[in-house]
Amino acid sequence: MPETLRRTALYDAHVAAGAKIVEFAGWQMPVQYEGVGVEHLAVRERCGVFDVSHMGEIETSGSQALALLQRLLSNDIAQIDLDREGGGAQYSVLCREDGGVLDDLFTYRLDTDRYLTVTNAANHVRDLAWFQAHADEFPEAHVADRIGDYAMLAVQGPRARGIVQAISDAPLPPRMCAARRRLAGAQALVCGTGYTGEDGVELLIDPEIAPAIWVELLDAGVVPCGLGARARGCAVG
Repeated sequence: MPETLRRTALYDAHVAAGAKIVEFAGWQMPVQYEGVGVEHLAVRERCGVFDVSHMGEIETSGSQALALLQRLLSNDIAQIDLDREGGGAQYSVLCREDGGVLDDLFTYRLDTDRYLTVTNAANHVRDLAWFQAHADEFPEAHVADRIGDYAMLAVQGPRARGIVQAISDAPLPPRMCAARRRLAGAQALVCGTGYTGEDGVELLIDPEIAPAIWVELLDAGVVPCGLGARARGCAVG
């Protein structure tokens, strides 16, 4: 266990809401608020929000970004579309050279030669090192650690898209797509993805505005959910 546990930008909000805080992958994270069962059902029947800011982000850019990602990831990155509204999203696994799996992750296309890959928290340091090691073979590909640049909220459930749409300046991107939007006046990357099995979106936002977006969602009736509810129906990240 690391000597100093990291905290997300929403840590104080979790404590104020009475969350039970636990150590997970080097972070202090909420495992539950009202209770795992209640939170699980909220996501299945209405809408819940998870703080998943402990997950990592790796940006790959440059004229050889695609070639590097094609080397590293199991899926065909060339199939991720890009248009004036935004880019596609793709689920894949990060593989060792012998085909063994290092991590499962989502990659979003942000621009022509710019991609953002979201890693699981426990694997982020290793994943980043793997990206950087293989980038040496692709001098025009640039790998950057972006974990400190984003807070990430997973808004999931049957009512999730409608609630987020109400604070968005434009239609939300469809499933497996990502686009820039303004939510309650703040810039966000809105991604039509999630690990709960329900409909919803994942929001990548500036950590400084995360508390305000969190309040907007809770005021709209979204239920705060901890890692316990996330683990009950899916991987915890």
